[in-house]
Amino acid sequence: MSAYVAALPHDDPDHLAAHHFLVEEAAILDAGDWARWLGLLTDDVRYVMPVRVTMVHDQADRSAGMAHFDEDRYAIEKRVQRLLTDHAWTEDPRSRTRHIVTNVRCLASADATIEVESTVLLFRSRADDRAPEWVCAQRRDVLRREPDGVLRLADRYITVEESVLRTQNLAIFL
Repeated sequence: MSAYVAALPHDDPDHLAAHHFLVEEAAILDAGDWARWLGLLTDDVRYVMPVRVTMVHDQADRSAGMAHFDEDRYAIEKRVQRLLTDHAWTEDPRSRTRHIVTNVRCLASADATIEVESTVLLFRSRADDRAPEWVCAQRRDVLRREPDGVLRLADRYITVEESVLRTQNLAIFL
């Protein structure tokens, strides 16, 4: 668990902009519109999902020093390019996903950045013979307002709620 940090009011313009960004991003990911999603990322984006280790009750959970993802824009673009080929066997047939984004809290805003925390519950269904999969995670994002006035994702740190993921693969974006 992380320490509580007070959030900006829900009617704050930065909160409204961040919430809109996250909801639209979820719709774009669910539609599999990879080119549009890449357009939401800054050139220096960092996308991290550490491996979680469960500790005894008097110690906080921690990262194992490893990550499921620790990617920059180049790595993300390569992953997207692979998804668009005939060689992405983990996505044949393509996953049907639904990103449910909730508990959106803007923790701080500065000149051009907004720090936002959200919870995402990902529903994933593949083919007809597999049980659906769920992934629940907290995301800590930094959104940056670029010179063109558009918000873009500059940093995403994903903390999954399980130390053992019950999903066949991670050919998805959270």
